[in-house]
Amino acid sequence: MNKTYYFFPAASFRKPTNLKTGFLLLSVIALLTLSAKVYAQTSPATAPVAPVYPRMAGYLGVLHPLVTWNETGRETNFDRYYVVGFPIGLNLWKTPKLGFSVEIVPTIRAENGTSRVANVLFHPGILINLGHDFTLASRLAFETSGRYGFTPVLNKIVRKGPTNSYFVAVPLPVRFGNDHAASFTLGLQMGIVF
Repeated sequence: MNKTYYFFPAASFRKPTNLKTGFLLLSVIALLTLSAKVYAQTSPATAPVAPVYPRMAGYLGVLHPLVTWNETGRETNFDRYYVVGFPIGLNLWKTPKLGFSVEIVPTIRAENGTSRVANVLFHPGILINLGHDFTLASRLAFETSGRYGFTPVLNKIVRKGPTNSYFVAVPLPVRFGNDHAASFTLGLQMGIVF
């Protein structure tokens, strides 16, 4: 006695007439499932999504202090030595206009053929959205070198992408302490926000 087996477990599908009905039913179910996925994926993609607050963003950058002034005169980076910093931070935006930021900046100094980590800066602050992709950061500054002070930073997003943005910033550090004269520095920072 020969038995014919089909790929369907139900006993009603064992006859060829029910097999055609089964294929038709599965085809309709598959078509409905596929069409539902296509419409579900295309509808929301067209509508812009508004950011939800609070929200967090991280960033990495490269910082070049360009010129430093104090009571003894002016020092220029790239002259007798080279100093570069690598800001790493997190921004917590509480509202679209106001946020909090914490930043750590290890600084490397190259001089006379050697280089070393010369300083690490802890840099918390308040963020104020000025509009048109400009942000003002008002930061406190605590350095492992013993210096302290504050740093206003003007930041501009120069290119926005789907997952990250690129920025340019001008930090203006003011420092005191550790038996050194008060100083003011003009810097240039570039980085990526993700």
